Amino acid sequence: MNHFPKLLSSQIGFDVAETLLEGFDRHYRVFRDAAIAAKGLFEAGDWHALQRLARERITSYDDRVEECVTRLEDEYDAENIDDEIWQQIKLHYIGLLTAHRQPECAETFFNSVCCKILHRSYFNNDFIFVRPAISTEYIENDEPAAKPTYRAYYPSKDGLAATLERIVTNFQLEPPFEDLPRDVQCVMQAITEAFGEFKAAPNFQIHVLSSLFFRNKAAYIVGRIINGDLILPFAVPVRHAQPGLLALDTVLLQREQLLIIFSFSHSYFLVDMEVPSAYVQFLRTIMPGKPKAEIYTSVGLQKQGKNLFYRDLLHHLSHSSDKFVIAPGIKGMVMLVFTLPSFPYVFKLIKDNFPPPKETTRKKIQDKYQLVKRHDRLGRMADTLEYSSVALPLSRLDDALLRELTKEVPSMLEYEGDNLVIRHLYIERRMTPLNLYLQNGTLTEIEHGIKEYGDAIKELIQANIFPGDMLYKNFGVTRHGRVVFYDYDEIEYLTDCNVRKVPQARTEEEEMSGEPWYAIGPHDIFPETYDTFLLGDPRVRDVFMKHHADFFDPALWQKHKEQILNGELADFFPYERSVRFCVRYPERFLDGALAARAA
Repeated sequence: MNHFPKLLSSQIGFDVAETLLEGFDRHYRVFRDAAIAAKGLFEAGDWHALQRLARERITSYDDRVEECVTRLEDEYDAENIDDEIWQQIKLHYIGLLTAHRQPECAETFFNSVCCKILHRSYFNNDFIFVRPAISTEYIENDEPAAKPTYRAYYPSKDGLAATLERIVTNFQLEPPFEDLPRDVQCVMQAITEAFGEFKAAPNFQIHVLSSLFFRNKAAYIVGRIINGDLILPFAVPVRHAQPGLLALDTVLLQREQLLIIFSFSHSYFLVDMEVPSAYVQFLRTIMPGKPKAEIYTSVGLQKQGKNLFYRDLLHHLSHSSDKFVIAPGIKGMVMLVFTLPSFPYVFKLIKDNFPPPKETTRKKIQDKYQLVKRHDRLGRMADTLEYSSVALPLSRLDDALLRELTKEVPSMLEYEGDNLVIRHLYIERRMTPLNLYLQNGTLTEIEHGIKEYGDAIKELIQANIFPGDMLYKNFGVTRHGRVVFYDYDEIEYLTDCNVRKVPQARTEEEEMSGEPWYAIGPHDIFPETYDTFLLGDPRVRDVFMKHHADFFDPALWQKHKEQILNGELADFFPYERSVRFCVRYPERFLDGALAARAA
């Protein structure tokens, strides 16, 4: 009888652990089902449905967490489980993960559920996975009928052209190709131009990840070429050349190009992975400098990426000594931004109060950030990591920053011992503010920055995003030289905006007035007026008018709005159009139709 309570508590611990794992397994089935469905939607060219699928998958994780929390509360009165049983739950859970194929993601799910149930004081103790308990090294799907993480091909046997064709056809895409042999010849020509004629070493082989990566209107084949000591990365976007016919659009052979398509400013891929850690490990061999956290995020496992990022931050704090400081640049009216110089990210808090003319609320701003999270970011909007209850050592906060926090966001601060706990914040990749880039840049850099700025906004409005506040300070330049938008408090759907021309002045007094002489509605936009705050610098004006003179024409904005309202979705390319085969090798496209469409 003395052992009965322990036996009973052990059984409860095991049952709760099983329930938690069942919740995770349901989440991962939904996650994989979305990637499988993406293939059919890509084949059918149903781009609107593909967009909806991507949006819905982003919110599905939180839905599964809430389901699991509700079940644990209903069946086990989870909030009142004592400490000893919670420790047993974790131990049983670890045991259940020993043969699991997604153990790292299952641990993160465990943390998400526990943090919903337990008080914050438990977040960093033995009840959750502060560090991974299960190794993800060498996990593989060993079921006989299962596809491996990647397939290996040996061109020395059948020749490179036949091997490349087999790589493509093995994905069994239903629509036929417009001219696959032509596209394969383009791939071979691009490889030769990039690397020359190289002699095949005894180990010459091509490794290709077994699942396609779906995003926007493209499906990417991702792999690596191994020849001797060389490991050459590649990605091949497959697109609809015309309705019902596919084509290989290009081949991306530079690490820089792959880093851009997997960057934080793009939406997450839909990709079916039985063993996600194996996919991440493969991708790290072709992008060795990219953090695991960012790779997990880019393949759609953003909660795992968020978990790994926080571990990276804690690790960095324990191995550095510099202080958090106010971020350089012009201070915003809505967000307080600070950074740690030795860590390439910025930390953003919504201020408690907003001075005129800002008319918004904390809830509205949070909704804007959620809008961006769910929307197609096209490589032009920074992804954000959203955290609650982040503890930072007080000793690492610069005095000026601490004063600014106390002044601007007192409602977001708690003090616990030697830590400052921030109740809610966003974390983004650090970029060079575009206004500083232009201010300090050479003429060549100014031209590049302005061309990128105009391209970024034109792509955003094509995707139904009106940035709102288009000052240069709200855009950043990435380490790859791309201009990205990162200030979301005034963002709107373009279709919710009323594009207007400035009315003709009726009198000389109206024409000379410093204030508008016409009524302005809350959703009215006047592109003609944007030159007043964008073209003050003569150097900027010259290159802006060279590349984007149409930027100030309301007809451009209205045209894109009407196309969106008519259900049209524009084509976007996370690589230069000049590398597209139909542009790069127009002589191979005999009828010129595809080349003309590309131009």
